[in-house]
Amino acid sequence: MSEKLNKLRTQIDHLDDELLKLLNQRAGLAQQIGHLKDDGKIMRPEREAQVLMRLQKSNGGPLSNTAVSQLFTEVMSQCRALEAPLTVSYLGPEGTFSELAALKRFGNAVHGYPCASIDDVFRAVESGASHYGMVPVENSSEGAIGRTLDLLQQSTLQVCGEVLLPIHQCLMAKNCDFGAIKTVYSHPQSLGQCQGWLNTNLPHAARIPVASNAEAARMASESMHSAAIAGSNAAVLFGLGLCVENIEDETNNTTRFLLLGYQHVAPSGNDKTSLVMSATNRPGAVHDLLVPLARHGVSMTRLESRPARSGMWEYVFYVDIEGHQEDDKVSAALAELKKVASFVKVLGSYPAAI
Repeated sequence: MSEKLNKLRTQIDHLDDELLKLLNQRAGLAQQIGHLKDDGKIMRPEREAQVLMRLQKSNGGPLSNTAVSQLFTEVMSQCRALEAPLTVSYLGPEGTFSELAALKRFGNAVHGYPCASIDDVFRAVESGASHYGMVPVENSSEGAIGRTLDLLQQSTLQVCGEVLLPIHQCLMAKNCDFGAIKTVYSHPQSLGQCQGWLNTNLPHAARIPVASNAEAARMASESMHSAAIAGSNAAVLFGLGLCVENIEDETNNTTRFLLLGYQHVAPSGNDKTSLVMSATNRPGAVHDLLVPLARHGVSMTRLESRPARSGMWEYVFYVDIEGHQEDDKVSAALAELKKVASFVKVLGSYPAAI
């Protein structure tokens, strides 16, 4: 048995040596590409999406497609960092799900720029303090994040990508005795995602909404009678005990994040386009907004209404559709839509999350 193990380990060592050589060859090619770029753009979202789609398609296992994506996201992250440092702003402080979304998209060779609010994430990118921003836009159980939608309409930033992050909420505290917990801190969305569990297990504890889950963990770390709901990494950062894991009411709880920047993203072959629009105040106006999409065979994946700032009982509609705005049928639908809508703004076309 030991002889067979030694042979297998020797084969692994040889493969590791070969992998190291190949990875450095890839990094050298990435550096050459960086020298040839003349537009100052470090990242090409469509190109990176194409790489991952191609690798997943050719993956024969035993590694899962998720594992392959994680591995090569990190490879691309390290290679990208050889061209120039990349800074990404997110809703902070460290330990939030927004930070995890940024790391999932960019890998670890990126400079994080934690911000105190979603507004500050937008401002960081708009001012040039960061190259990109990562903001939550909707949760599968709690719905849309209104502030993100409002800022998308106002900002000149483009949506450059999306990240789907499974959300597993954990209860953490200095003292995990439920009888001692008088207060539970968390982001309002997280409190909503765990209200069934809280009703059953901590019905008498006060639920205090705060700006972020990481801030909740920090506040819980200052009291023996407080707890926080956050991701498990926040417990490590703030020295808390992990009392109960996965307390979210929906097992498939997922938050969608949008990547923001000043970049037009070319078609990847598997894209989405996001837009915001409004209708004139007349009967059938909302129906007329949807007709161009149906006529040109464009599938709509999301429709969200928000009160407009122009007047009472007026609304704008946030829409996600399949395809890139440069695709023929999407381009034709958008051109027709602009003729019937009172307002249309394309927020960006970008690779769909895989």
